This record gives sequence, structure tokens and C-alpha cells, in this order.
Amino acid sequence: MEQRRSPGHDHWFYESQTRPNSTATAPLVPEAAYIDDRFLLGLQQEATALQPLLSRFQPALLAARDLSQILFPDTLATSLTHTLTLYDRLSTALTVAQVAGVQRLCNHYSARLNPLPGPDSSRESNNRLTQITQYARQLAMQPELITANSISALDAVGLTEPDIVTLNQLVGYVSYQSRVVASLQAMMGLPVRWIPGVTPPPDASAALFTGNDGWQHALKPVELRYASADQLAAVTFCQGIEGLDDAIWLLVHDAQALYGFATLKQRLSEHFAGDEALAQAVSARVLGCRRQFDFVTDEWRDALLQDVESAGAASPVISLSAQLTRLPDRFSAAHLQPLLNTGWGSERIFTLLQAVAFASWQDRLLMALGEPR
Repeated sequence: MEQRRSPGHDHWFYESQTRPNSTATAPLVPEAAYIDDRFLLGLQQEATALQPLLSRFQPALLAARDLSQILFPDTLATSLTHTLTLYDRLSTALTVAQVAGVQRLCNHYSARLNPLPGPDSSRESNNRLTQITQYARQLAMQPELITANSISALDAVGLTEPDIVTLNQLVGYVSYQSRVVASLQAMMGLPVRWIPGVTPPPDASAALFTGNDGWQHALKPVELRYASADQLAAVTFCQGIEGLDDAIWLLVHDAQALYGFATLKQRLSEHFAGDEALAQAVSARVLGCRRQFDFVTDEWRDALLQDVESAGAASPVISLSAQLTRLPDRFSAAHLQPLLNTGWGSERIFTLLQAVAFASWQDRLLMALGEPR
């Protein structure tokens, strides 16, 4: 890292440890910070042809918008058990948005992050932010590489159990948001970003799916006797929601995020008809989520384990799901055409895309906080 001498000081500083007197550079799109809908980020106003579709999904979209306010509020007070600042949260969101490569999200989170004061220049603060950023990037890019050591590294820099749960929810939410935004941009026929030479990470190894160790808590779950009223209310609400039973008492470390996550999951599932299970299994196969992949039907299980690309050649649902899971920034109208050619309507397609997007959140959350490595 480059060293420099700061005027008026008799010490050497690293570049990241100095605060120049000049005004901070404004973000490229400053107006992106003030958009009303912080989930779709202005797409609802632009997608005039898709208004009937968006109205049909309004309950789920409102749940996602409410989650944005929960996870990224305008102001945030920290405590001894919840130490993630608003700067930490928005910095994490920007990291995940950059991994996804969806420019609309990068503009928004960059513009919101820009005016906030960063952490102090101490070695401890630098290490803390570095660990948070590295963890978020790894979970967003290649979640199969998250291990118990990854969680321990967060604990070592002072993150509490509620902090770690919240951090995973943040990464999952922006992963979901990026794929919904990319899906709508594809349905609108908007051009996609293309960076030559960028290679996506490989799909998870098939060896991950041979074990049968079950889902295990990576952190100490909340005990019933110590649960707050908000936590008990969230647990009660989640009872009976498929796929959450063994994770509830861990996720309830952040009761508001769990409540919002469960609400969105419930509202999306009302639209699911059949193909969504296969689409979510594709996401689990690509990312390496053994728990969710176990729900795949016998018809496609062996084919997906052997080679996702070959399975995709036989099923446009698999091909589309794999593309959106791997490269949301390159997802375009061309990827929708095979389904349109077989007679799929826009509502059925968007339901499928939402299933893949939500799986990108759920898989990362369950892999990081529960599956043994």
C-alpha cells in the first residue's frame, strides 16, 4: 500500500489512514440516493408495459421494499449486541452489488454511502471493515467457500452473533434484489453490462452433495428463556413456513429481518405452481446448498449433479435459472426467448425469475449459517 506524508503532521500514514481536508468526491449518480422505491430503484416507473404484472406481484414487492427499510434505514443506532453501523451495512451492500454487476444497484448504494462518515483510522477499525468486506464478497461470489473459519474471523474482529446473522441477511437481500432488477431489465429489453475477460466462479463441486450431515447451527441460537417479545413474535409468525423450522432460532438474532424474510417467502410462494422447485434446485446446485438441493425431483437430480450445462440443453428452465444465478449482470431478453417460444406468459416467467432470485438469498443464508464444511 502506498505511503504518503500528510501536511502538518510529523508522521507517516497509509493512504487509508488519512483524511484529506478537501471535500469528498460526489458519486457519479447522486440522485440515486433519493429514489422512493429502494427495492426496484425506479424500474416500476420505467416499466410502463409491465404495470399489470407488477400490480399482480405488489404484495411481494412491498414486502421486499419494507425489507430495504429494515436493513438499510435512513438512521441507525448501534448497541453492544448490534454493532453494525449504517456505513457497515451500505458498504456491504455496495460490495455485493459490485459482485453482481448490476449498475443500478451500484449507483444507489454508492450514492447513499458517499456522505456517511467512515470508521476511524485505527488498526482495529481497518481490520474490522476489511473482514466484513472480504466475507461479503466471498459469500456473494462463491458461497461454497464460506467455512467455520470465515465465521470465526468475523467474531475475532468484534462482530456479535446478531451482527453476523444480520450481515448474512444483508448479503442475501442484495443478492436477491440484484437478480430481481436484472430480471425486470431483461423483460423490458434493456441492454446489459458486459466486461470482457470477467470469468464467473465455477459451479459448486458435486462432491458437496454426497454427505448427509444435516443442517447445523454455525452460531449459538437464541434460547427461549432469553428471547425478547419481538423475537418470540417472529418465531411464532414463522411456524409452519416450509424450510425455516431448523433455522428459526438462529435467524431470530435479527428478529425484524427474519420477519421480513419470512413474509416475503410466504408471499412469493403463493405464486409458485411447479417449475419453481426445479429452478431453486438449480440455484442450490450452482451455489452448493446441499439442504435446498435435496428437494430436487429424482428426474433431474443426477443430470444436475453430472453437468448443469448438459441439463440446461434439455430444459430451458434449467438454462435460464443457471444464467440468472451465475451472472445477473449479463442476463438479457435473449435468455427469456426459449420460454416465450414454448408459450410461457410474462407472469409465469416472472414467477420463475423471482423463485431463482429468492433462492440466491436463501441458499447463501443457509449455507453460511448452517451447513458443515
